[in-house]
Amino acid sequence: MQQIRVSVGTAIVLGLLEGKLDADPTTAYLMTYKAGKCVANCGFCPQARDSHSKAELLSRVSWPPFSVNSVIGQIANACQAGKIRRVCLQALNYPQVFSDLCTFVNTLKKQVHVPVSVSCQPLNSQNMWNLANSGVDRIGIALDTATEKLFNQIKGEAAGGPYNWQNEFVLLRTAIGVFGEGNVSTHLIVGLGETEKDAVQILQKCIDMGVLPGLFTFTPVRGTTLERKKQPQLEVYRRVQLARYLIVNAQGRLEDMTFSPAGQIVDFGVGKDVLAHAVDAGKPFLTSGCSDCNRPFYNEKPSGPIYNYPRNLTNQEIVETKHQLEPYLE
Repeated sequence: MQQIRVSVGTAIVLGLLEGKLDADPTTAYLMTYKAGKCVANCGFCPQARDSHSKAELLSRVSWPPFSVNSVIGQIANACQAGKIRRVCLQALNYPQVFSDLCTFVNTLKKQVHVPVSVSCQPLNSQNMWNLANSGVDRIGIALDTATEKLFNQIKGEAAGGPYNWQNEFVLLRTAIGVFGEGNVSTHLIVGLGETEKDAVQILQKCIDMGVLPGLFTFTPVRGTTLERKKQPQLEVYRRVQLARYLIVNAQGRLEDMTFSPAGQIVDFGVGKDVLAHAVDAGKPFLTSGCSDCNRPFYNEKPSGPIYNYPRNLTNQEIVETKHQLEPYLE
């Protein structure tokens, strides 16, 4: 592998591009490079096989290619300067992807002492062991959807994709055996057609399995199958963020929460003081994922509205989130 894609924000922090950032990424976000698109066909993804989006896009972010040697050299400098604290490799699905991933991580680890996460579809346990032996300390296996029906429609058989809902959970459990509990992640994209209850149910299931779930908001990208679908309402996303925070931090559980017949959260099942403390701190609304991951403006423009904050909220932003959650705090 001679080239690797680098998110534009990461490229600026690494000095590979010039530019100004509203928030610096604290993780170096990289993506495997190949000519053409992924063999999978996820409806939301610019890298999908049938997508007509630009090849350098993932979500709304551009990922220009650079030489592997220059990227690793700049990561070494950025880590030494304290600008980068983790490397996250996003992997397209193609036949030699795991060979490429392991080669890159082996080369990186020889020059830089930095934690490495890989977000991929590992297919089998041998792929996972190969990643772990190359120096990967965390793996992310994205569910993306909250229900089996949506999974099949958006990235499974009905979408012309290679993925199977039940097999994803087999892989997540296998990954825990390879990387250890606490070192396996997944992601849920809110706004694909699930109810809030659907989202909270899968968040609870992941935590009970020992898998850390992160949240994205659906972001329509021109050229994808779902390009005409709208982002979820900010209030909906805030409720799911708050539910996730309570579950991840063992302050609340699905079975204690109450939902409307339409699946909207009615009661979080904890005291108003617990909710108020969480909202006042602002932590539920930060980017969720691996440690040191802040993914600046992956789902939104810097001008807003901000779904996932890449840094601590201002006092005014706290006031705004309180307003969005007002009925639950009164």
